[in-house]
Amino acid sequence: RTQQNSEGGAHPRRRRPPRRNSHRRMDPHDGEPAADELPPPPPLPPNVVPIIAEDAAAASESEPPPPPPPSKPAKPRRHIMARPPNGLGKKGQPIQLLANHYKVSVKPSEEFFNHYYVNLKYEDDTPVDSKGIGRKVLDKLQHTYHSELADKDFAYDGEKSLFTIGALPQINNEFIVVLEDIGSGKTAAGSPGGNNGSPGGGDQKRVRRPYQAKTFKVELNFAATIPMAAIGHAIRGQESEHSLEALRVLDIILRQHSAKQGCLLVRQSFFHNNPSSFVDLGGGVMGCRGFHSSFRGTQSGLSLNIDVSTTMIVKPGPVIDFLLANQKVDHPDKIDWQKAKRALKNLRIKTTPANSEFKIVGLSERNCNEQMFPLRRRNGDTTETVEITVYDYFVKNRGIELRYSGNLPCINAGRPKRPTYFPVELCTLVPLQRYTKALSTMQRTSLVEKSRQKPHERMSTLNDALKRSNYDADPMLKACGIQIAQNFTQIEGRVLPAPKLKAGNGEEFFARNGRWNIARKKLIRTSSVKRWSVVNFSARCDLRGLVQDLKRVATGMGLEYEDPHTVIEESPSLRRAPVARRVEEMFAQIKAKLPGAPLFLLCLLPERKNCEVYGPWKKKCLADFGIVTQCLAPQRVNDQYLSNLLLKINAKLGGLNTLLQIEAARAIPIVGKVPTIILGMDVSHGQPGQSDRPSIAAVVSSREWPLISKYRATVHTQSPKQEMMASLFKPRGTEDDGLIRESLIDFYTSSGKRKPDQVIIFSRDGVSESQFTQVINIELEQIIEACKCLDDKWEPKFTVIVAQKNHHTRFFQTNSPENVPPGTVVDKQVCHPKNFDFYMCAHAGMIGTSRPTHYHVLHDEIGFSGDELQEFVHSLSYVCTRGARQRYQ
Repeated sequence: RTQQNSEGGAHPRRRRPPRRNSHRRMDPHDGEPAADELPPPPPLPPNVVPIIAEDAAAASESEPPPPPPPSKPAKPRRHIMARPPNGLGKKGQPIQLLANHYKVSVKPSEEFFNHYYVNLKYEDDTPVDSKGIGRKVLDKLQHTYHSELADKDFAYDGEKSLFTIGALPQINNEFIVVLEDIGSGKTAAGSPGGNNGSPGGGDQKRVRRPYQAKTFKVELNFAATIPMAAIGHAIRGQESEHSLEALRVLDIILRQHSAKQGCLLVRQSFFHNNPSSFVDLGGGVMGCRGFHSSFRGTQSGLSLNIDVSTTMIVKPGPVIDFLLANQKVDHPDKIDWQKAKRALKNLRIKTTPANSEFKIVGLSERNCNEQMFPLRRRNGDTTETVEITVYDYFVKNRGIELRYSGNLPCINAGRPKRPTYFPVELCTLVPLQRYTKALSTMQRTSLVEKSRQKPHERMSTLNDALKRSNYDADPMLKACGIQIAQNFTQIEGRVLPAPKLKAGNGEEFFARNGRWNIARKKLIRTSSVKRWSVVNFSARCDLRGLVQDLKRVATGMGLEYEDPHTVIEESPSLRRAPVARRVEEMFAQIKAKLPGAPLFLLCLLPERKNCEVYGPWKKKCLADFGIVTQCLAPQRVNDQYLSNLLLKINAKLGGLNTLLQIEAARAIPIVGKVPTIILGMDVSHGQPGQSDRPSIAAVVSSREWPLISKYRATVHTQSPKQEMMASLFKPRGTEDDGLIRESLIDFYTSSGKRKPDQVIIFSRDGVSESQFTQVINIELEQIIEACKCLDDKWEPKFTVIVAQKNHHTRFFQTNSPENVPPGTVVDKQVCHPKNFDFYMCAHAGMIGTSRPTHYHVLHDEIGFSGDELQEFVHSLSYVCTRGARQRYQ
């Protein structure tokens, strides 16, 4: 046998020589040693008699083999609990509400969704990796081969999955699709660069081609069938692989419907190119208002949940305008082009005058009037290649006037080895491109202020979104027998009464409209403010008057407030210095002017929002030195402002502002009778563009039982973007170094050496419904192990609740334009058809539209009824250190 070498010649294929000292059994047929031959026996030492093999075998058969080592029995897998018979609440004042769920009717069907795997390849069989082109290819395929597809409509997810109702004529289907003018970023006719640097990659005859054509191979391979009857199973809460997949197919149909309308798709949120939906956030970034749309199984059947959604997009228009806004400069000569390269990468542009679309891959190394490329041009019957600058090519060869691009880098929209250059002023950013980098504090604030809507405005927006979507005309939804109601779902809620609160001197009071004012009331447990100082980072105010007013208000609230040891002013020469230097210089003054480490620092900042000193200062004080701080920006200071400030200071120094009346009387149902610890768990991740930063896992835990108003916090770091908590239980030999151990020990020492017999766990918003089983099978198991590590015989009861804010259900009053009243709870009609869940708006929504919290009870050994759990959660909402506000959007 021979093997072709790299030069096109041939050489004999070499046989690998046998390994040294290898022993192989000889095969009698070809004389070659067999691969499984045993090595020869070693020589026998003197005075050793060998054992006959048969005797050894008989001896081994007469003795039973040793038993295998014992293995731990597999722990039973926990499942999400169903709603118990007493899981629906009854307490509270009834209230009629509207929910942004539209009822959906589904005709019974014996048909099946057929799932096909989509394999897209170029003509040379290389896989297609460009995002977004799949929909264009599949649309063209359906138009070209409708008869071969038996005139079937399909739902395509834009990637690898395609669904039809009923089977295609063949199991495996292969098609050739030709797309014209695909705008793939390949070299355009008349563009510098490309094939050997010539315009369009060939001679100038190609300039007259009206479009680019690209050939694709499409394979549709059968994968599975999903009975459409599974939609009914999902409505009844009979969740299975088929029922979840059937709802997924319906959501894919919604995505495809919006994609055909030209929308930007962000999971199940859709954004139209409508300038009236854009808000400028500064920095070349815009907020784009769209809508979320998804099918959900509820107690009242299938519903379509539609809600307002907002994403960030790059401001469309000339590239140079985006760069000036993004870098906050007023002239192109001031642009930092390294930053510009990072900001522009992968954005899509249209170029003039050809109006072709490309994707930016980078910038040229030289300016437009210096960047050379080889241009091939025809000279009679011959072709010659000349070196020319990009600037000269466009000005002299194309006759295009360039006003300011000559001294600026070019946009590279080609490939790494085949660049395609365009002058900056000929490039325009296309609309609806997501901005995925981190927003500044000012941009986030602007987004919240400009995107919030009052309840009646939101209702109008949602009804308009449904009409504009025109789902009734979608052929796939029609084929599924789906009809969508045009009105919000009317539901019944209940309003729970606010719990009574207790302040100092035995005074009791009720919150009004979800809020309460502590002014002219004593705090229930006050701290002493001693060994403290004031530091001022160049804030302009009457410092002496501020300190006197703070002490006066504090005395009225019952706090012991000494005079500050000193007031430390920042040097005027440091106001424009780097932040790190300003913080270090301030700490140097603290060490020089104070006799020892302070217990508390009051810090005055020059700006209320977006102050660059805040983060580094907090880290220096808390993380590095453990000094309690309170920051304020003294623009508008009055007694109410100072009262709110003192509530935070008192809590930070170990005080307690108010209590629930039933908490002080040990009358909280279930929790007040048996030692109970309440855990809150959350994971925070780095901002977009900070994927290398570790995630922070935190646990807060109640202490001093029977109180539920006192908490401590523990934090650990874990792998970036990891949502499941990995450090609840961290065994190190016989010890545990996890988060839960610290919380349990603190509860024991602060609660009269009592171990909790009940553990109530509130998990976080970042957990999706698909991860619920992981919470009760992985995280709960870690917590149980942490308890066992402290006492192997200790078996507390556990209740696990997930509190979700990142959902799209909203409630509206039927006879009022205002938000729903505080204490509103809903556990019927729009909740899960089987699981134990409810929605609650505990406080008044003062701005925008109230966002209820969606509570999912995953596991409950304590045995809460619906009323008991809802009243308990409602009461917990009133133990906030500084009053409470309803989260809004």
